[in-house]
Amino acid sequence: MATAGALSLAGCGTAEAGGTDSHPHPEAGAGERTKAEGAAVELEHVHGLAVDPADGELYAGTHYGLVRVSAGGQLIRVADRVQDFMGLTVIGPGRYLASGHPGTGQPGPANLGLIESTDAGRTWTTLSLAGDADFHALDAAQGVIYGYTDGRLLVSKDGREWADQGAMAIADLAVDPTQPDRLLVTTEQGPALSADGGRTFDLEPDSPLLQLVAFSPEGAAAFGVSPGGEVYASTDGGRTWDQRGNVGSAPAALGAVGQNVYVAVEGAIVSSTDGGATFADMYRE
Repeated sequence: MATAGALSLAGCGTAEAGGTDSHPHPEAGAGERTKAEGAAVELEHVHGLAVDPADGELYAGTHYGLVRVSAGGQLIRVADRVQDFMGLTVIGPGRYLASGHPGTGQPGPANLGLIESTDAGRTWTTLSLAGDADFHALDAAQGVIYGYTDGRLLVSKDGREWADQGAMAIADLAVDPTQPDRLLVTTEQGPALSADGGRTFDLEPDSPLLQLVAFSPEGAAAFGVSPGGEVYASTDGGRTWDQRGNVGSAPAALGAVGQNVYVAVEGAIVSSTDGGATFADMYRE
Protein backbone atom coordinates (compact mmCIF):
# COMPACT_ATOMS: atom_id res chain seq x y z
CA MET A 1 0.00 0.00 0.00
CA ALA A 2 1.57 3.29 -1.06
CA THR A 3 1.09 6.16 1.32
CA ALA A 4 2.25 9.75 1.31
CA GLY A 5 2.08 12.18 4.18
CA ALA A 6 -0.06 9.89 6.33
CA LEU A 7 2.36 7.85 8.38
CA SER A 8 1.93 7.47 12.12
CA LEU A 9 4.55 7.84 14.81
CA ALA A 10 6.26 4.64 15.85
CA GLY A 11 5.56 3.28 19.31
CA CYS A 12 8.13 5.34 21.16
CA GLY A 13 6.34 8.24 22.80
CA THR A 14 7.26 11.53 21.21
CA ALA A 15 10.67 10.48 19.95
CA GLU A 16 11.74 11.67 16.52
CA ALA A 17 15.15 10.86 15.54
CA GLY A 18 18.14 9.55 13.70
CA GLY A 19 19.79 10.86 16.30
CA THR A 20 16.51 9.81 17.66
CA ASP A 21 15.73 11.29 21.01
CA SER A 22 13.15 10.33 23.61
CA HIS A 23 14.17 12.99 26.12
CA PRO A 24 12.59 16.38 26.79
CA HIS A 25 14.38 19.49 25.59
CA PRO A 26 14.38 22.22 28.23
CA GLU A 27 15.13 25.72 27.09
CA ALA A 28 18.55 27.05 27.90
CA GLY A 29 18.50 28.56 31.35
CA ALA A 30 19.45 27.93 34.94
CA GLY A 31 19.57 24.16 34.49
CA GLU A 32 21.94 24.54 31.56
CA ARG A 33 24.46 26.51 33.58
CA THR A 34 25.51 23.38 35.43
CA LYS A 35 26.95 22.16 32.11
CA ALA A 36 29.32 25.04 31.51
CA GLU A 37 32.26 24.79 29.17
CA GLY A 38 35.15 23.13 30.96
CA ALA A 39 32.84 20.95 33.06
CA ALA A 40 33.33 17.19 33.28
CA VAL A 41 32.04 15.40 30.19
CA GLU A 42 29.01 13.16 30.64
CA LEU A 43 26.83 11.41 28.11
CA GLU A 44 23.36 12.82 28.71
CA HIS A 45 20.50 12.81 26.23
CA VAL A 46 22.33 11.20 23.30
CA HIS A 47 20.60 12.23 20.09
CA GLY A 48 22.86 10.70 17.45
CA LEU A 49 25.80 8.33 16.89
CA ALA A 50 28.13 8.33 13.88
CA VAL A 51 31.64 7.17 13.00
CA ASP A 52 34.06 9.53 11.25
CA PRO A 53 36.00 7.64 8.55
CA ALA A 54 38.89 10.07 9.03
CA ASP A 55 39.84 8.62 12.42
CA GLY A 56 37.45 5.68 12.90
CA GLU A 57 36.20 7.23 16.13
CA LEU A 58 32.60 7.23 17.32
CA TYR A 59 30.95 10.62 17.85
CA ALA A 60 27.83 11.27 19.90
CA GLY A 61 25.58 14.26 19.40
CA THR A 62 24.23 15.07 22.85
CA HIS A 63 22.24 17.71 24.65
CA TYR A 64 25.51 19.08 26.05
CA GLY A 65 27.85 18.95 23.10
CA LEU A 66 29.48 16.79 20.46
CA VAL A 67 31.39 14.04 22.26
CA ARG A 68 34.09 11.75 20.89
CA VAL A 69 33.89 8.28 22.45
CA SER A 70 37.14 6.32 22.30
CA ALA A 71 37.29 2.54 21.99
CA GLY A 72 38.27 2.48 25.66
CA GLY A 73 35.25 4.53 26.70
CA GLN A 74 37.00 7.87 27.18
CA LEU A 75 34.76 10.91 26.57
CA ILE A 76 36.11 14.08 24.97
CA ARG A 77 33.81 17.01 24.21
CA VAL A 78 34.85 18.43 20.84
CA ALA A 79 36.01 22.07 21.11
CA ASP A 80 34.60 22.05 24.66
CA ARG A 81 31.38 23.48 23.19
CA VAL A 82 28.26 22.94 25.33
CA GLN A 83 25.52 22.96 22.71
CA ASP A 84 22.55 20.76 21.88
CA PHE A 85 23.37 18.67 18.79
CA MET A 86 20.42 17.00 17.08
CA GLY A 87 20.43 14.77 14.00
CA LEU A 88 24.21 14.27 13.88
CA THR A 89 25.21 12.84 10.49
CA VAL A 90 28.72 12.17 9.15
CA ILE A 91 28.82 12.72 5.38
CA GLY A 92 32.56 12.37 4.80
CA PRO A 93 35.95 12.47 6.52
CA GLY A 94 35.76 15.30 9.04
CA ARG A 95 32.52 16.57 7.51
CA TYR A 96 29.35 16.54 9.59
CA LEU A 97 25.77 17.80 9.38
CA ALA A 98 23.60 18.51 12.40
CA SER A 99 20.83 20.64 13.84
CA GLY A 100 19.90 21.60 17.37
CA HIS A 101 19.95 24.55 19.74
CA PRO A 102 22.61 26.97 21.02
CA GLY A 103 23.99 26.65 24.51
CA THR A 104 23.62 29.25 27.24
CA GLY A 105 25.11 32.58 26.17
CA GLN A 106 25.77 31.46 22.61
CA PRO A 107 24.47 33.60 19.74
CA GLY A 108 21.91 32.41 17.23
CA PRO A 109 18.23 31.51 17.04
CA ALA A 110 16.64 28.88 19.27
CA ASN A 111 16.52 26.48 16.31
CA LEU A 112 19.84 26.28 14.48
CA GLY A 113 18.46 24.87 11.23
CA LEU A 114 20.96 22.87 9.18
CA ILE A 115 24.57 23.38 10.27
CA GLU A 116 27.77 21.94 8.78
CA SER A 117 31.27 21.27 10.04
CA THR A 118 34.22 20.57 7.75
CA ASP A 119 36.79 20.21 10.55
CA ALA A 120 35.42 17.27 12.56
CA GLY A 121 33.07 19.36 14.67
CA ARG A 122 35.45 22.04 15.89
CA THR A 123 33.62 24.83 14.05
CA TRP A 124 30.18 25.02 12.46
CA THR A 125 28.54 27.06 9.70
CA THR A 126 24.83 27.60 9.12
CA LEU A 127 23.66 26.33 5.74
CA SER A 128 19.91 27.00 5.88
CA LEU A 129 16.66 27.25 7.85
CA ALA A 130 18.16 29.03 10.86
CA GLY A 131 15.34 29.91 13.23
CA ASP A 132 12.94 27.57 11.43
CA ALA A 133 14.09 23.94 11.50
CA ASP A 134 14.94 21.65 14.39
CA PHE A 135 15.91 18.44 12.62
CA HIS A 136 15.46 15.57 15.07
CA ALA A 137 16.09 13.11 12.23
CA LEU A 138 18.69 13.82 9.57
CA ASP A 139 20.53 11.70 7.01
CA ALA A 140 22.27 12.17 3.68
CA ALA A 141 23.67 10.18 0.76
CA GLN A 142 25.38 11.31 -2.44
CA GLY A 143 24.53 14.94 -1.74
CA VAL A 144 20.82 14.36 -1.06
CA ILE A 145 19.78 15.38 2.48
CA TYR A 146 16.63 14.30 4.29
CA GLY A 147 15.44 16.02 7.45
CA TYR A 148 12.44 15.65 9.71
CA THR A 149 11.31 18.74 11.58
CA ASP A 150 8.04 19.82 13.14
CA GLY A 151 6.21 16.81 11.74
CA ARG A 152 7.28 17.35 8.13
CA LEU A 153 9.74 15.56 5.85
CA LEU A 154 12.07 17.88 3.93
CA VAL A 155 14.60 16.99 1.22
CA SER A 156 17.45 19.03 -0.25
CA LYS A 157 20.11 18.47 -2.91
CA ASP A 158 22.38 21.27 -1.75
CA GLY A 159 21.56 21.88 1.93
CA ARG A 160 20.12 25.30 1.13
CA GLU A 161 16.94 24.84 -0.91
CA TRP A 162 14.39 22.37 0.44
CA ALA A 163 11.37 20.53 -0.94
CA ASP A 164 8.57 19.78 1.52
CA GLN A 165 7.37 16.21 1.05
CA GLY A 166 4.43 16.66 3.39
CA ALA A 167 3.31 16.07 6.95
CA MET A 168 3.97 12.68 8.51
CA ALA A 169 4.72 11.31 11.94
CA ILE A 170 7.80 9.12 12.02
CA ALA A 171 10.35 8.14 14.63
CA ASP A 172 13.47 7.84 12.46
CA LEU A 173 14.74 7.86 8.90
CA ALA A 174 17.73 6.47 7.01
CA VAL A 175 18.73 6.87 3.37
CA ASP A 176 20.33 4.08 1.35
CA PRO A 177 23.94 5.19 0.63
CA THR A 178 23.86 3.51 -2.78
CA GLN A 179 20.43 4.84 -3.86
CA PRO A 180 19.73 8.33 -2.49
CA ASP A 181 16.08 8.25 -3.60
CA ARG A 182 15.52 5.21 -1.40
CA LEU A 183 14.41 6.23 2.08
CA LEU A 184 13.56 4.03 5.07
CA VAL A 185 11.39 5.41 7.88
CA THR A 186 9.85 3.96 11.04
CA THR A 187 6.14 4.22 11.77
CA GLU A 188 3.77 2.68 14.30
CA GLN A 189 2.71 0.23 11.58
CA GLY A 190 6.32 -0.83 11.03
CA PRO A 191 9.08 0.22 8.61
CA ALA A 192 8.07 1.98 5.41
CA LEU A 193 10.14 2.42 2.26
CA SER A 194 10.16 5.13 -0.37
CA ALA A 195 11.78 4.69 -3.78
CA ASP A 196 11.01 8.22 -4.98
CA GLY A 197 12.73 10.50 -2.50
CA GLY A 198 10.03 10.49 0.13
CA ARG A 199 7.06 11.36 -2.03
CA THR A 200 5.33 8.00 -1.51
CA PHE A 201 5.92 5.10 0.87
CA ASP A 202 5.17 1.39 0.99
CA LEU A 203 4.68 -0.28 4.34
CA GLU A 204 6.69 -3.49 4.54
CA PRO A 205 4.44 -6.42 5.61
CA ASP A 206 5.52 -8.81 8.37
CA SER A 207 8.31 -6.47 9.51
CA PRO A 208 9.07 -5.84 13.18
CA LEU A 209 8.14 -2.62 14.92
CA LEU A 210 11.31 -0.52 14.87
CA GLN A 211 12.13 2.74 16.58
CA LEU A 212 15.55 3.46 15.08
CA VAL A 213 17.10 2.53 11.73
CA ALA A 214 20.51 3.04 10.12
CA PHE A 215 22.30 1.91 6.98
CA SER A 216 25.96 1.00 7.07
CA PRO A 217 27.86 3.50 4.88
CA GLU A 218 28.58 0.94 2.16
CA GLY A 219 24.87 0.09 1.97
CA ALA A 220 25.33 -3.67 2.40
CA ALA A 221 23.18 -3.82 5.51
CA ALA A 222 20.56 -1.89 7.42
CA PHE A 223 20.04 -2.21 11.15
CA GLY A 224 17.04 -1.45 13.32
CA VAL A 225 16.24 -1.42 17.02
CA SER A 226 12.77 -1.90 18.48
CA PRO A 227 11.36 0.25 21.29
CA GLY A 228 12.19 -2.61 23.67
CA GLY A 229 15.81 -2.97 22.55
CA GLU A 230 15.63 -5.94 20.14
CA VAL A 231 18.13 -5.55 17.30
CA TYR A 232 17.34 -6.52 13.70
CA ALA A 233 19.32 -6.57 10.46
CA SER A 234 18.29 -6.39 6.81
CA THR A 235 20.36 -7.26 3.75
CA ASP A 236 17.74 -6.21 1.20
CA GLY A 237 17.43 -2.53 1.98
CA GLY A 238 14.81 -2.85 4.70
CA ARG A 239 12.29 -5.11 2.98
CA THR A 240 12.84 -8.04 5.32
CA TRP A 241 14.45 -8.26 8.75
CA ASP A 242 16.21 -10.91 10.82
CA GLN A 243 16.39 -10.62 14.60
CA ARG A 244 19.93 -10.52 15.96
CA GLY A 245 20.53 -9.52 19.60
CA ASN A 246 19.15 -7.26 22.32
CA VAL A 247 20.59 -4.16 23.97
CA GLY A 248 18.46 -4.68 27.08
CA SER A 249 16.54 -1.41 27.19
CA ALA A 250 14.99 1.33 25.08
CA PRO A 251 17.39 2.81 22.52
CA ALA A 252 18.20 6.51 22.26
CA ALA A 253 20.47 6.52 19.19
CA LEU A 254 21.85 4.09 16.61
CA GLY A 255 24.88 4.05 14.35
CA ALA A 256 26.50 1.42 12.12
CA VAL A 257 29.63 0.87 10.03
CA GLY A 258 29.98 -2.48 8.32
CA GLN A 259 29.14 -5.10 10.93
CA ASN A 260 29.90 -2.72 13.79
CA VAL A 261 26.70 -1.52 15.44
CA TYR A 262 26.48 1.15 18.15
CA VAL A 263 23.44 1.82 20.33
CA ALA A 264 22.99 4.46 23.01
CA VAL A 265 20.80 3.45 25.93
CA GLU A 266 20.20 5.16 29.26
CA GLY A 267 23.62 5.79 30.80
CA ALA A 268 25.61 3.76 28.28
CA ILE A 269 26.76 3.10 24.74
CA VAL A 270 26.94 -0.55 23.75
CA SER A 271 28.68 -1.87 20.64
CA SER A 272 28.64 -4.99 18.49
CA THR A 273 31.25 -6.31 16.07
CA ASP A 274 29.09 -9.14 14.71
CA GLY A 275 26.21 -7.32 13.09
CA GLY A 276 24.18 -6.84 16.25
CA ALA A 277 24.19 -10.43 17.49
CA THR A 278 26.09 -9.65 20.69
CA PHE A 279 26.87 -6.41 22.50
CA ALA A 280 29.42 -5.20 25.02
CA ASP A 281 29.72 -1.94 26.92
CA MET A 282 31.73 0.71 25.11
CA TYR A 283 30.90 3.28 27.78
CA ARG A 284 28.79 3.08 30.90
CA GLU A 285 28.31 5.55 33.71
